[in-house]
Amino acid sequence: MCPDNLPKYEQMLALIFELPRALRGCQQDQVFCEDLTLTQFAVLNAIAEKGEMKLADLHFLLSVEKSTTTRLVDPLTRNGLIQRKKSEHDFRAQILKLTPEGEIVHRKIQGCLIDFMEKIQMEIPKSKRKEVYEGTQMFLTALEKACKGRMKVRGTPKMPKFGG
Repeated sequence: MCPDNLPKYEQMLALIFELPRALRGCQQDQVFCEDLTLTQFAVLNAIAEKGEMKLADLHFLLSVEKSTTTRLVDPLTRNGLIQRKKSEHDFRAQILKLTPEGEIVHRKIQGCLIDFMEKIQMEIPKSKRKEVYEGTQMFLTALEKACKGRMKVRGTPKMPKFGG
C-alpha cells in the first residue's frame, strides 16, 4: 500500500507498479479453477461470448503477442475445450469455438468467479464499493489514454503489450 505522505506523482507511480503485481497472482500459470488459469478462462469466456471467433481477434482482445495466444489456446484445444477449424473465407485464419465440454467447464468456472469476486468485495467496505469501482475505472481509462497518447508521440500507433 502506498503511504499518504508521498508526493502525488509518486503515489500514482506506486499504484501503477502495484496493480500488475497484484494481478499477476491471478493471471500467470497458477490454476484458478477447473485446472485452468484465469487467463485461459479469459480465452474460453471470449469465445463463449462470441460463439466463435478468429484466433487473430483473440490476440487483440487479450493484448498479447500471437505466440502467447497460441500458447494459451493449444492446451485448451488438446484438452478438448476448444475446437479449431480453418475459416471458409480466409484459408490463413483459424476459427475457435467451444466444444460441449468447453461449455461445461466455462459454466463451472463462472461459479468459481462468483466466489472470487465475493472475496474481493468482502475486502472493500460496502459503503465504499461504488466509489472504489468508479475510481478504479476512471484511473484505468486515464492510464490507457495516457499510454495511447505517449505511443502516438513516439510514433507507435498501438498500445504496448502488457502481460503474457
